[in-house]
Amino acid sequence: MSEASAHQDPPASAGYLPIADHGLIGDLRSVALVGTNGTIDWYCCPSFDAPSVFASILDADRGGSFELAAAVPARTRQFYFPDTNVLVTRFFTEDGVGEVQDFMPVDGDATEPDRHRLIRRVLCVRGSIPFRARVAPRFDYAAQPHTARLHDGMVVFESADLSLALTATEPLECDGLDATADFKLREGESAVFALDQVSGDIQPRCCPRAEAEELFGATVAFWRQWLTASHYRGRWREMVHRSALTLKLLTYAPTGAIVAAATTSLPEQLGGERNWDYRYVWVRDAAFCVYALLRLGFTSEAESFMAFAARHISPGDGHPSGPLQIMYGIDGRTDLTERELPHLEGHQGSAPVRIGNAAADQLQLDIYGALIDSVYLYDKWAQPISSDQWDDICALVDWVCEHWDQPDEGVWETRGGRKNFLYSRLMCWVAIERAIRLATRRGLPADIVHWRGTRDTIYRRIMKRCWSPKRQAFVQHEDDDVLDAAVLMMPLAKFISPTDPKWLSTLDALTEDLVSDSLVYRYDPKASPDGLRGEEGTFSICSFWYVEALTRAGRLDEARLAFEKMLTYANHLGLYAEEISHTGEQQGNFPQAFTHLALISAAFNLDRALG
Repeated sequence: MSEASAHQDPPASAGYLPIADHGLIGDLRSVALVGTNGTIDWYCCPSFDAPSVFASILDADRGGSFELAAAVPARTRQFYFPDTNVLVTRFFTEDGVGEVQDFMPVDGDATEPDRHRLIRRVLCVRGSIPFRARVAPRFDYAAQPHTARLHDGMVVFESADLSLALTATEPLECDGLDATADFKLREGESAVFALDQVSGDIQPRCCPRAEAEELFGATVAFWRQWLTASHYRGRWREMVHRSALTLKLLTYAPTGAIVAAATTSLPEQLGGERNWDYRYVWVRDAAFCVYALLRLGFTSEAESFMAFAARHISPGDGHPSGPLQIMYGIDGRTDLTERELPHLEGHQGSAPVRIGNAAADQLQLDIYGALIDSVYLYDKWAQPISSDQWDDICALVDWVCEHWDQPDEGVWETRGGRKNFLYSRLMCWVAIERAIRLATRRGLPADIVHWRGTRDTIYRRIMKRCWSPKRQAFVQHEDDDVLDAAVLMMPLAKFISPTDPKWLSTLDALTEDLVSDSLVYRYDPKASPDGLRGEEGTFSICSFWYVEALTRAGRLDEARLAFEKMLTYANHLGLYAEEISHTGEQQGNFPQAFTHLALISAAFNLDRALG
């Protein structure tokens, strides 16, 4: 039992691995979580936000899973094949050592571009080991019945909306619902299991050992070739590149969308209600991802997201929350209706399980700054934006000039009512300031006089109404004394000098109130009610923002120590969820793009400052 499950209420239910005990594989369309025990307990097919096929991470009994492990007691270790997203789970038994290599071929077959496969290669590398496989899909979040039949040595699982074919180099058995296989491998021997979506023109197809070997090599080559675009040669290169590889896994190749996380409803607190669906494109998160990837030299992902933004995130859609929604589906859709799935018990009993996200209808003014900042950097570091894109930017900036002073729900999507948040004001300032820079540098037409006037008004409003003489700090929202880690973005966004006395005083106040052993809480829900019950852990993106703020303030020893401490909270593969509990366990959806992009930015700036 994990330390977290030993100390938190309720206790861990049988059958659940801690969130951190997983690795991620994917094919730029969907992903799967593979536990350290060899079980795939999260997989949506054929895309990130499609209904789940395996979801035992959300319900150990009903969710469905793909188990593949040594059939005798074994110690396990998990690692990524170097510089790739191919995951290896090793089994150490009394009689031998074996491993399972999990991957999803990325490029597909030139003759069948719509074929997407999940491949599991089993190898015995020393001695001999008995293995057992059990494939138990539960379609549509375990709500849709299915049949399973054995046909020509393969098992076909059929539901009303989706069919999957399981092929294997070992004999399969089928009971009408699940498929199993028991087999023994000796040193040098291997077995292959392949799971294909089958429909229309895509027919079941075996995956013999030679083909699996070829696909393994091609997948390794794809990820290594992709990583060669990185310019980063600094300290912590392995962690930076693992974060980059993780962000790439969270991109949806057909549209250029970038999802916030791979999962839904993994709890921010065990037994709490803070469970949300993160398999969508948050404008803010995706824009920050573009910044992080551009920093490292990955321009094609930025280009793809800009194409997604031009196609789907354009002004004038007439939403009540402004010209942009805060999030979109991976195909650009705007309807993300939230609902609960009461038949699933939730991870370790942490209900509710939610799909969809009602926060899509919130007003969050900060997204305009995040998006326009990423466009500005793309224009500067990748390639100049088009005239149509500039017209869209102008329309967004004009809207921000008219609406920046509205109360909104804020960056943390609180459900406790709208307020005049500092962070929202700050990012409205960024939206206008970056647009002015872009227009000036490129000589583009713009209402510069009006924009400058509004920008300066926002600046003075923040300095006057968001500064608390009592706390000697910038605070969460106007005319109050509550602290918020989001203000760490003030020097990062170049709003204030990182050595300004007011900022250094704020940094000290944040350190005293919200920092715990380098870990940073977003805010205190008791001091600033957010409309939800329960507590939450420290927020990992804020912890990396804190490192970057210390770095820019010249406090390099503190920054480096805080950064090294943060690295100890990563899981065994270098992956992070959204939050970290008071016992050091990963909490929330996993892995989360926000955390990894902030790690990249913090490492980049700290490495540069250290020289």
